[in-house]
Amino acid sequence: MGTKYEAVFSPLQIGNLTIKNRVLIAPMEGTEMVDWLVGCKFNEKVHDYYIERAKDGVGLMIPGMVPIRSMIRNKWLHKNPKVFEPVKPLLDEVHQYGTKVFFQLGIFSGRNFTMPTQTAKLVDNKVLGFLAKPLINMDANLVSADEGVPNVFMPEYKCRALRAEEVEELVNAYAQCALLCKNAGADGVEVHAVHEGYLMDQFTLPYCNHRTDKYGGSFENRYRFPVEVIRAIKEKCGEDYPVSLRYSVTSKTIGFNVGAVPGEEFEEAGRTMEESERAIKLLEEAGVDMFNCDNGTYDAWFWAHPPVYMPLNCNLEDVKHISKFTTKPVYCAGRMQMDAAEAAIAAGDIAGVAIGRQFLCDERFLTKVREGREEEVRPCISCHSGCLPVATYKGAGVEMDMAQHSDPRMCALNPYTFCEKKYAVRKMANPKKIAILGGGIGGMETAIQAARRGHKVDLYEKSDKLGGAFIAAAALSFKEKDKELLEWYARELEKTDVSVHMNTEVTDLSGLGADEIVIATGAKSPRRLQVPGAERAIDAISYLMDQTRVGQKVAVIGGGLTGCEIAYELALQGKEPVIVEMLDDLVKVLGVCAANSNMLRDLMRYYKVPVYLESKVKEIREMSVVLETKDGEVEISADSVITSIGYVAGSPFDDKAGEHVHIIGDAAKVGNLKSVIWGANDLVLKL
Repeated sequence: MGTKYEAVFSPLQIGNLTIKNRVLIAPMEGTEMVDWLVGCKFNEKVHDYYIERAKDGVGLMIPGMVPIRSMIRNKWLHKNPKVFEPVKPLLDEVHQYGTKVFFQLGIFSGRNFTMPTQTAKLVDNKVLGFLAKPLINMDANLVSADEGVPNVFMPEYKCRALRAEEVEELVNAYAQCALLCKNAGADGVEVHAVHEGYLMDQFTLPYCNHRTDKYGGSFENRYRFPVEVIRAIKEKCGEDYPVSLRYSVTSKTIGFNVGAVPGEEFEEAGRTMEESERAIKLLEEAGVDMFNCDNGTYDAWFWAHPPVYMPLNCNLEDVKHISKFTTKPVYCAGRMQMDAAEAAIAAGDIAGVAIGRQFLCDERFLTKVREGREEEVRPCISCHSGCLPVATYKGAGVEMDMAQHSDPRMCALNPYTFCEKKYAVRKMANPKKIAILGGGIGGMETAIQAARRGHKVDLYEKSDKLGGAFIAAAALSFKEKDKELLEWYARELEKTDVSVHMNTEVTDLSGLGADEIVIATGAKSPRRLQVPGAERAIDAISYLMDQTRVGQKVAVIGGGLTGCEIAYELALQGKEPVIVEMLDDLVKVLGVCAANSNMLRDLMRYYKVPVYLESKVKEIREMSVVLETKDGEVEISADSVITSIGYVAGSPFDDKAGEHVHIIGDAAKVGNLKSVIWGANDLVLKL
């Protein structure tokens, strides 16, 4: 084959099924072929996504979880077999490329049931709850293994314990749904799961299960639910029909809503490694043919959905260990890198690698890897802002950006995913001359996409570096993928015919001679504190560009995403950061994934970073900062102050905006990488 990844691209046997290589597309929310959570229909938007990845050569696909019972109207999947009819042609098409497909079946209800404040009203108000019951039955969804287990997102709401007969009903539903999957052409099913603290996992975990019936107490009783499901599927579909299990090796959980961070010494509240060694043998004996592994629960969500703060290959060592206790193939997920996967597979430590969000980020990821063109892979930066923008913070439960929720695009860096036809590159019949001011991410993305469509593009950057504000964002030590993204943009730009003018500041648009002008110069300035001594503070970008400018004790003003990241970096350097935030929680930002924000909160706990919430700066003194807190005035010691309180949008050409002058990115409205890249692509389609 001529690839350095010979083990990765070797075939694998799962039961009687041969998989052509060891690469699995991991199941992700929003990638399900059957939307049975809310829409209760075939998910049309995934068709091109899966065909593209089949063409890319993926060995095995596991689309996102299909709930066996819907949240809306409480409909049983196995009682609605017609929903699988549109799936059959898609599976047939995927199979033409030699790719196998397992359907993941699971239960959405449990203590991890999504609880926004609007849903909570159905619990608080008995009349509303009764009226809404045909639509959303909270009694069926807010359940767990044990009575009184707190909901993850709104802990003040407690779950009721499932009755034994309800568990048996779920066992039967799993088996019936698995048969529907088999009849639709799925090559196997995956049981979701003894994983991530979902409902079935809650039965296995000691801190969620204190039952005294056959589903509680002993080790065997706590694992009875998944064992019964596996056996029921085998009985219904046949012993030869492959069954995978989504499996969290350990829970990495200290307690309710407290997750252990990498390197932390703690007492496991959930599944210990010792118990996991027993459990995987028990599950294999029940009939599991393959284990799809990582770590974590919803209390430690960042292990199963690792953000940028998690190390690369974060679950690999635990998965390598547990694979010694089963004879079945074991896959590993969690920021997996191909070199680590190759080494582990070649050594026989794991059987395969599960990769999710990198496939959203680059539709030709596997082809580029196979052909030795890894430098062309657009790197996933683990931001979750396009694929999982489910935020959680104090007082809100779950918050979703409804505009984003209704948007089919799934990747912050790659709007092409799920919108393949819309963003397909087509040469323009009448190309234009386009001038772009600003060589940040927005400017480079616009230039690359416009050039690919045949436009003649000139890009003007006033400094001697491309990247704009993202250079500062990528400067943090744990942002290795952000740095790779900057390098990727530079290489992609070099492949085009774009004329790049460095050290060139444009002050007069009329001399550009362009048909269209794009202003992508970034935000006008950082916001400034209006307090005595504010001149002693430096803004976040200034710190990120020169991290030697601060002393030992550093007050970080602003507990949003950037402020918390800076505090984490300071803690890693052995400094003593303190965070001051006006709101009642850290990272109280719509659209920031809960996996990212919760990990930052747990990192602040682990590194013992003092946090002053609902507090304002009154004065910055030479070696201290005076705060107005909810408990009165406080003076904290600080020999340096960093402000991270946002930016002001705007450009020198705001008055020029019009039909042929377009202002994008932070120059138009302060946003994030997703809004910048998506906005650039949308503009190019209109030019």
